[in-house]
Amino acid sequence: MTSDEVRKKYINFFKLTPKNHKEISPAPLVPTDDPTTLFTSSGMQQLVPYLTGDPHPEGKRLVNSQPCLRLEDMDKVGDNRHTTFFEMLGNWSLGDYFKEEQLVWFWEFLTKELSLPKEKLWVSVFEGTKEVPKDEESVKIWEKIGVPKERIHFYGVKENWWSRSGPPDKMPVGEIGGPDSEIFFEFTQVKHDPKYGKECHPNCGCGRFLEIGNSVFIEYIKKKDGSLEELPQKNVDFGGGLERTTAAVNNNPDIYQTDLFKPMIEALEKHFDIKYGSEKEVDEMYRTVADHIRASVFLVQFGVKPGNKLQGYVLRRLLRRSATKTYLKDRSFKDKSFDSKKYKLLVRRVIDSYPAFFKGADQEEIEQEIVRELRRFRKTIEQGIKKLEKRMSDKQKIDGKFLFDLHQTYGIPYEVTEEIFQKARGKKLTEKDREEFDKKLESHQELSRTASAGMFKGGLADSSAEVTRLHTATHLLHAALRKVLGEHVQQKGSNITAERLRFDFTHPQKLTEDETKRVEDLVNEQIQKDLPVSFEAINLNKAIKEGALAFFGEKYDQKVKVYTVGDPEGKWFSKEVCGGPHVSSTSEIGRVKIFRQEKIGAGIMRLYAKTE
Repeated sequence: MTSDEVRKKYINFFKLTPKNHKEISPAPLVPTDDPTTLFTSSGMQQLVPYLTGDPHPEGKRLVNSQPCLRLEDMDKVGDNRHTTFFEMLGNWSLGDYFKEEQLVWFWEFLTKELSLPKEKLWVSVFEGTKEVPKDEESVKIWEKIGVPKERIHFYGVKENWWSRSGPPDKMPVGEIGGPDSEIFFEFTQVKHDPKYGKECHPNCGCGRFLEIGNSVFIEYIKKKDGSLEELPQKNVDFGGGLERTTAAVNNNPDIYQTDLFKPMIEALEKHFDIKYGSEKEVDEMYRTVADHIRASVFLVQFGVKPGNKLQGYVLRRLLRRSATKTYLKDRSFKDKSFDSKKYKLLVRRVIDSYPAFFKGADQEEIEQEIVRELRRFRKTIEQGIKKLEKRMSDKQKIDGKFLFDLHQTYGIPYEVTEEIFQKARGKKLTEKDREEFDKKLESHQELSRTASAGMFKGGLADSSAEVTRLHTATHLLHAALRKVLGEHVQQKGSNITAERLRFDFTHPQKLTEDETKRVEDLVNEQIQKDLPVSFEAINLNKAIKEGALAFFGEKYDQKVKVYTVGDPEGKWFSKEVCGGPHVSSTSEIGRVKIFRQEKIGAGIMRLYAKTE
């Protein structure tokens, strides 16, 4: 069965009576009105306002297939199940049906529409916490359907709780979430690998089980006191990967053997004259190239161009990782390099796999955009490798500093350099070299925080002095809004350019003239006080206990940077978890003026401000 057949069967199954879902258009892969994220990463992303109570124009039962991109899986790409770009099959109940209908219907879809063997389907349910009870309701439904007890597994918040922020303790005030129940397909031909534990189970990492669907029961909201309160409107948010479902239907644990990837894999096989499945290293290269080119084609179709900022940076990174993989393999037969023609062929294979999506697309323009970037990087990487080879032939020292310079100037990853070094000298680089490289890379990333963390976390467009001033002004504005309007105010997003700041926050209506003036006056009062701005890197839990704000669904490391405006040990005005950069004192900002406000969603306001 092809992926297109699976997609059509799913949509039609939920559209027909008695399910009666309305098919909604997928959201753009690059969000047009959400500054908090670079890409659409799930089908529910466009539905958040409706999950919290707003009526959807299409009704309470919805279904679609959503193109998604998730950067957190980029480093995992190369195995047989992870991708950056994927299609998510989704259906939603906005305060209509709940657990019983959802679980029964999806089981029916899998076993009747797709004819998956019942004995190969396993399920997981939420084991409960002190605050949220064990999901016995889902267990009873699964047992009623006919799933044996031994194929029903309980897991905690890490595996069977969903919110945009993660487990309950990471959810900010006002965030919605709930327990979920997943379905896994068992590939009985895959033997359990003991390195993943003595016993195999649905969430084992050995590859025997593959999650093909997750029914999230959004029934809780985080309160100010940190507790969870049941929502008056209980929702279902289902998501299932098209690629994984297609793999299960064909009883093949390798999603890269589905029709979505096979044409690209075959083109790579033909060029390198190495069959897929014969060498682990080659398989990983084929998968990475196929995934990254597919993701890149979709990004270009959505208007993204390679660059050094925001979505353009991600596109450039995807293409360069792909180019690096093929270049290394080409080095053994340089007269037969993976050239522009070959990349154009891969682009065409992607477009041909999605005829409906790319209908009317300018194929030549997509090809040219991708090939131009790959050609540019290939020249750069060749120069860098020549420099490395010359240094080795001259028997000069290869240390962490040189490796970092090579990475910075030519974009050559450490792993690539190490591979070339090992082939030339028959030994690996030392741990000291790696440590020195990592240290310099970390230092560089700290200096260019704006261009990395800032761009991915929805804030800064560049690192100019004006942007830095406006970034600190955003912190002052956030604190002032909470003091004037109340602590229900939470940051939902921001965007900063050299001309203005844009700040999204939770509040039911526009500010009055008096409220606007009070907020402005409070911000400018702090600027006139010439308060110091400082930061420290501390444990996230400690930061929260000290009153630091950390909002809008961010995922943080355990150790975070906390910026304080005022005395960190005494009286301070603002304290936030943030990557920076900021001014050293508030007097550098200049007078702040709010010049525009608008309502952008249910309970979400947007302010624009500038410095004068």
